[in-house]
Amino acid sequence: MYYSIRHLTKFLYSNSVSESMMETRMHPRSDQNQRCLTFHLSVSPRCRVFSYRDHLANHVHHFDIPGQHGQLVIVAESLVEIQPGHQIPAFLAPDAWVELDNMIAHGDYSEMLFPSEFAAPTPALDLLANELDICRRDDPLLVLQQLNEQIYHLFDYVPQSTKVDSPIDVALSSRMGVCQDFAHIMITLVRSKLRIPCRYVSGYLYHGQSDHDRSANSATHAWVEALLPQLGWVGFDPTNWLVAGDRHIRTAIGRDYADVPPTHGIFRGRAASELTVAVRVTPSQGVTILDQELPVPEDWSTLVEKATALPEQPPLPTRQQQMAQQQQQQ
Repeated sequence: MYYSIRHLTKFLYSNSVSESMMETRMHPRSDQNQRCLTFHLSVSPRCRVFSYRDHLANHVHHFDIPGQHGQLVIVAESLVEIQPGHQIPAFLAPDAWVELDNMIAHGDYSEMLFPSEFAAPTPALDLLANELDICRRDDPLLVLQQLNEQIYHLFDYVPQSTKVDSPIDVALSSRMGVCQDFAHIMITLVRSKLRIPCRYVSGYLYHGQSDHDRSANSATHAWVEALLPQLGWVGFDPTNWLVAGDRHIRTAIGRDYADVPPTHGIFRGRAASELTVAVRVTPSQGVTILDQELPVPEDWSTLVEKATALPEQPPLPTRQQQMAQQQQQQ
C-alpha cells in the first residue's frame, strides 16, 4: 500500500509575537514494514529548517522564526509505502514468558519498562488492574490481545474530553478520552503489571469506507507497541481494538506522548495562541515520480490557502476619523 499524507498545523496568535522556536515530528519512519519515499515540510513565515535524528531514530525538524508575525503555519507532506507485516499468530509457545524474560535480561529495554511522565502507575490505575485482573497468565500475546479489547470496551472515545497534558487519572475517572489516553493507560498497565517492554507510537491511521474506526480521520493517531518473543515489536491499537497493520503509519516512537509530540515549541511575546490541525491520509496507486508534485485535492488546497492567508487587519482610519481622535485627545 502507498499512502499520501498531508498534515497542516496552524498557530494563530491574539497579538503579534516577536519570535517562534519550534520542533516537529511529522516525518514518517523508515523501518520494519514501512518506508517513507518523499517528505516535504513547508513553514510560513518562511525560514530555514534544520533536522536531526534522536536516539530512537525519530526524524526531528526544528526552526526559528525571528521578527513580528501573527500566525505560524506548518504543512507536512509525505508519501509512504507499507508492506504487509508478519502474520500474528493466535498464541505463542507455552514457554513464551520465560523467553520474554530472557530477552529483557539480555537486552536494553529499561526505557520502555520504567514509568515515564504520562505513563506512571496511580491508585486509580491499580484499581483498574484489579478490575480487569491484569496479571501474567496464558502467554504474553493472549494477555495483550485481551487487554487491547478490554480498554476498547471500557472507555468511550470522546474528542476534547482530555488535553494533551492530562494525566491518566482524568480518563480513568471519567472512563472517556482519546487515543493518547488509551495508549498511556495500556502502556502503564503493560509495564507495571505484566513487566513487558511497551512504547508509545504516534502517527496516522488510514480510514477506509468499510472501516469502523472510533478515532477521528482528520487528526493524528496514537497506539502502543509491545515486545514479544519471536515477533519483536507488535502494535496494538486500543482505541479501535486493532492489531496495528497496513493502515497504521508510524512517525515517531517514545516512552509516551512527551517524547513524540507532532509540534513542540515556544514563542516570545504576550499573546494567546489558537491551534488548528487538519490531517488527510489518502491511498496512492503507486510510486510517485520524485520530482513530481503530489496531487492536491481541491478542498485541501482551499484549506491551506485559508490557513496561510494573513490575519485580517483593521482598516486604516480615514482623515476625518484621525482629526476626530485628535480633538478628543486635546
